[in-house]
Amino acid sequence: MTSPRVAPPADTILDLTPDGARERLAQWVEERGLPRYRTDQLHRRLWVQPIATWNDATELPAALRAELDATFPLRRLKEELSELSQDGTRKFLWRLDDGEAIESVLIPSGTRRTLCISSQAGCALGCVFCATGLMGFRRNLSPFEIAGQVREVMLRDPAEKPSNIVFMGMGEPLLNWPAVDVSLTILNHPEGLGIGARHITVSTVGILPGMKKLAARPEQFRLAISLHAPTTERRLAIMPIEKKYDLHAVLDAATAFRKRITFEYVMISGKNDSDQDADALATLANKHGALVNLLPLHPGGAPGLEPTPLNRIKNFAGRLQARGVEAVVRRSRGLDIKAACGQLAGQRGTQ
Repeated sequence: MTSPRVAPPADTILDLTPDGARERLAQWVEERGLPRYRTDQLHRRLWVQPIATWNDATELPAALRAELDATFPLRRLKEELSELSQDGTRKFLWRLDDGEAIESVLIPSGTRRTLCISSQAGCALGCVFCATGLMGFRRNLSPFEIAGQVREVMLRDPAEKPSNIVFMGMGEPLLNWPAVDVSLTILNHPEGLGIGARHITVSTVGILPGMKKLAARPEQFRLAISLHAPTTERRLAIMPIEKKYDLHAVLDAATAFRKRITFEYVMISGKNDSDQDADALATLANKHGALVNLLPLHPGGAPGLEPTPLNRIKNFAGRLQARGVEAVVRRSRGLDIKAACGQLAGQRGTQ
């Protein structure tokens, strides 16, 4: 087994924030004595109206396009596989330049198109219910490799540009904060992908340094906490990170966020689905004003775990609701192609 690697250096203009890329392009345009308006033409082709190669920017002279391809090559994520679920969910397997693979999932729902993106290849946290955790950690992604998942979807079909982004794919976003920080700017910036901050959700198990840095940003990005148990003892049994960042410290850090937070809660039979668990979860949710998303356990994690039966999940939700908590039982999407929550592991589905 090869050892984990860090993300490649910022060797592409797509690794820069929109402001940084504009500055780089403006300098290049000035050095060549080109008209200033060329900067705007080049800049919008990075994210606003993305192109696969500079040769596709037919509004530019051919000689300039060739020079741009040599100077500012536009990196791509190679689409190795695209699978369509019976429910309309689409899973992408992207091959990276060094051979690593990541996945993202496009989930349509009415006029909303949510793209679940990855921030790492693999994951080091080892949550027992998650297939990505069983992979182990491979490496961090660069800003381009994160935001580029959105870019690739747009290159396939501009009409499928995602309206919402969730950092709920492979990896723990806040363990790759430098790259996630830049990618958030690319996703949100009006000269980037222009997706509203309230439509971008960062999900974390509770990495305290990263939570503090995310909370310090001026934009109102949404926070989802992978809670999955309402007490330290219960959580430690399924999430090893509890040893380093305990539940109470994580929830204290969450109070710094101005927008309403979400508790993600995968229901595992006999592990976190008792009436006592529901009551303890209701206490936490009410204290922090949190929405609770209840998700059935999906195949792919450690063997021996069983999903909570649906009728029990509904009763659990009802117990929360009776205590004043807004609790939603989430529908599983993409199960037939291994695209549901906790199933991303760089594998083909069953089609």
